[in-house]
Amino acid sequence: MSGCILRATAVVKRVPTVEGELTILDGIDLAVDAGGQVAVVGESGSGKTTLLSILAGLDLPTSGDVWLDGDEITALDEEQRARVRARSVGFVFQTFQLIDSLTALENVMLPLELRGQRQAREDALGFLERVGLSARTTHYPLQLSGGEQQRVAIARAFASGPKVLFADEPTGNLDTATGGKIADLLFELNREAGTTLMLVTHDAALAGRCAEVITLDAGRMQATTEAAP
Repeated sequence: MSGCILRATAVVKRVPTVEGELTILDGIDLAVDAGGQVAVVGESGSGKTTLLSILAGLDLPTSGDVWLDGDEITALDEEQRARVRARSVGFVFQTFQLIDSLTALENVMLPLELRGQRQAREDALGFLERVGLSARTTHYPLQLSGGEQQRVAIARAFASGPKVLFADEPTGNLDTATGGKIADLLFELNREAGTTLMLVTHDAALAGRCAEVITLDAGRMQATTEAAP
C-alpha cells in the first residue's frame, strides 16, 4: 500500500481556562502513508491524546486542516465526520470502551450491524476466534479480565475493516505480561490487514515497534525518528 492516507497541516488547538487561553497543540504538520505504523510519544499533558482525537475526527482543531482517507475532515460537520469514521476508522482505547450490557460477541457485532453488514454475527465470531476468545463469546465485559476485554476491543476494531486504526495507550491498563501479549496481537493483526496504525503510548518499547516515532513536547513536534529495520 502507498499514498498519504492521513495528513495534518498547521494544526493548532487552544482551549479557554480560568487563567486564560491554553495552547494544547501548536502547529502540527504530519503525513502518514497508507499501511504505515506511527507512534506518538511524549510526557503527560504534551497533547498526544488531543492530537489523536483531532486526526480521527473526534475533535476539531482551533485552526489547521486534517485529511483522512481523502476527506478534509476539518471542513465537515459532525454527522459527515461520523460517516468518515464509520467507513475508515477503528479505535482501541486504554479503557476498552466496551458496552457492559452487551456480550463480547454483541460488542464486536455492533459496529458491523450499524454498517448494515449482513454476516455481522459470522464475521464477529471469526474475529473473536482470531483473538483467542471463542470460548468467551457469551460473556459480558465485567466477566472478563482486562486483557480479555482489550482482546474484544481489538476484535471489534479490526472486524469493521478500518483503513486507519487509532490506538490510545492500548496496554496502559494492563500488567506487563498481558500488555506484551496484547501488543503482539495488535501488531500481528495490523500486519495481516495492512491497516495504518496511529498509536499513542508512554511505553518506549511499544513505540519502538512502530516504523516511525513522533515526539510531542508541550504541544509541539520535537522529533520524528525512523525505527531501525
